[in-house]
Amino acid sequence: MPLDNNIIQRWQKSEVLLLGGSAGSFNLIFQIVKNFEANLNKAVIIVIHRKKNFFSEIEKLFADNSRMSLKEISDKELIKENTIFIAPANYHTLIEKEKCFGLDVSEAIWYSRPSIDVTFESAADVYKNNCTAILFSGANQDGAEGLLKLRDCGSLTIVQDPVDAEMTQMPYAAIEIKAADYILRTTDIFELLKTQ
Repeated sequence: MPLDNNIIQRWQKSEVLLLGGSAGSFNLIFQIVKNFEANLNKAVIIVIHRKKNFFSEIEKLFADNSRMSLKEISDKELIKENTIFIAPANYHTLIEKEKCFGLDVSEAIWYSRPSIDVTFESAADVYKNNCTAILFSGANQDGAEGLLKLRDCGSLTIVQDPVDAEMTQMPYAAIEIKAADYILRTTDIFELLKTQ
């Protein structure tokens, strides 16, 4: 579907882009990161369900292919634009009111730590309607409730069309509770993120 002006304007005014995914989402998120210009003028926060050694594997891959600065999140680190932040394994990543990160070791949610819900819900509290959040492929329903909270706060919420998703449970869970402003095919997500 052609992208309407409303979605483009809401994306362009966003201060932060949140990307959440699990099984089947890594390659797609990597391609998105690879295509960003250095001057995106937004912070990008990525929460992927992953094993502990995941960052060491992707750090070089992402750094070699990204024009933006990319780093694993540290506790109390300030969120700044033109930087890609990746949630570390074995911690929940929260966004605090001072627009910095907080790392938390409380129980896993949907068998996952980091939990997409935790990051999305805390982002809704801090950024209100100044976020764009996209939920991708995954094998559980983590992210759906967080996406709904973001939508309720006025943020732009997008779900990858299950037709394109390798694992459909995560997108379907968000669609079922009406957490998505838009359900987009992968090509449309790429097209949207290219508009500045």
